[in-house]
Amino acid sequence: MLDSSIGLPNEILLIIFSSCCPDTLSLVARVSHRFKYVAESILYSFISLSDTLSESSPYPWRTLRWCDSMLRRVYLFDNTRKLQIRWHADTRPPLTCSLSSACEAISQTLRLLTYLESLELFLGPANLMSHSEPIHAIEHVIRGTHLPSLRHCSLGADYTKGVQPYTNVLPAFLASTPALRHLKLSDHLCGLDLPSCALPYLASFRGSADTAAALLPGRPVQVLSLVGQDSDVNRVNLPRMTLTALPLRYLDLSAMSVRPALLKNVSIHFPTVQRLRVKLALRHTLHYAFSGIRLLAGLSSVLSALQLLEEIDLSPTDVDGIGRADAKEELVLVNEWGRASPLLRRVIFPSEAEWARQPGAIWQLMHN
Repeated sequence: MLDSSIGLPNEILLIIFSSCCPDTLSLVARVSHRFKYVAESILYSFISLSDTLSESSPYPWRTLRWCDSMLRRVYLFDNTRKLQIRWHADTRPPLTCSLSSACEAISQTLRLLTYLESLELFLGPANLMSHSEPIHAIEHVIRGTHLPSLRHCSLGADYTKGVQPYTNVLPAFLASTPALRHLKLSDHLCGLDLPSCALPYLASFRGSADTAAALLPGRPVQVLSLVGQDSDVNRVNLPRMTLTALPLRYLDLSAMSVRPALLKNVSIHFPTVQRLRVKLALRHTLHYAFSGIRLLAGLSSVLSALQLLEEIDLSPTDVDGIGRADAKEELVLVNEWGRASPLLRRVIFPSEAEWARQPGAIWQLMHN
């Protein structure tokens, strides 16, 4: 162990101690006041908290203890770069106590983390309970917060029909994060009213189709992940998603069961996609188990519209425990798809069998 009186500057000590695990840093913090300052600066730079709420323990005690600890260590505010808080309910019937006070505690702390670069908040059942005022639980936390260095943001809570929707607090918060590159909104299901100059560097978005349609136009989003039902994607919002400042390159539809009609529309509207991840709704056509893998041959017409496609991943597709299809059938398919989309280099089937295109247009089954 280094002598705590050694004349190294704190910046060097930060580099030395940054490779230590949390348990070791906890021991380092006991050596001296100076080592405590350096060790806590590292320990509190990335905060990950998870609380399970139940009838016997209805409050997020880990989160509340962290809030109290931070407010007693004001010198740590400038060091915190990543914050992740996740609440889950483990009870039936639903919890009846209010989590407003816990949301307020996070809010008071969050307002002081002005150098935060990554924020993930999933507040579980907090928005299903009664509120002292008509705003979403997430908005209770982020209201009045200004995070100019924020680059990654993920917000959400458990959703059911009829819960408190988001208000204008969310758009105001997002408009105050000019550096934001990556955004996830898991339970925001409608349009988002943002100034056109907001989020000028947004590169990826995950959320509902209606939110994407409002958010993407004019912004350099190249990575899009949609959540919800495939029926949520319609002739109104789909064309608006194409109005990005840069061509969309990666499209993830693994969070919804996609029917052939939607896949066809997607191929028409997003011809620049290079990577496509899809959960196919095979039950809406013929069942994979009865018709065999040749059912997937119908994708050739879709892939022919995606002339820049390099990878298609069908592994999220539910095949009800059916094992891997015959390799000869898969080889026939990848050859068909390769002719339809000449840049295609990688295919992952619902069975998770992976094929890669080698030089000379030869497809090879990859073994994990």
